[in-house]
Amino acid sequence: MVLTSKRWKHFTAMALIGDGVMAMVRPRSDALAWDGGPKVWRSLMQRLTDNPNLTRAIGAAQVIGGIVWVLYQEKDE
Repeated sequence: MVLTSKRWKHFTAMALIGDGVMAMVRPRSDALAWDGGPKVWRSLMQRLTDNPNLTRAIGAAQVIGGIVWVLYQEKDE
């Protein structure tokens, strides 16, 4: 299945918004979901697990960024 650029942008915005909401609602669970990969990444995810308010703030930024991206894409169309 080949996805157009428009669909990839839509999918990416959905992922940003959805993951951001999950991070705000369940910050520890969201950070643990991404706990894998290189040691540096695992260390970062452990810090986010230990700091739920930071995880929530990052989640809020993801939601805002995703919404801004969607609104910006609509202007280009």
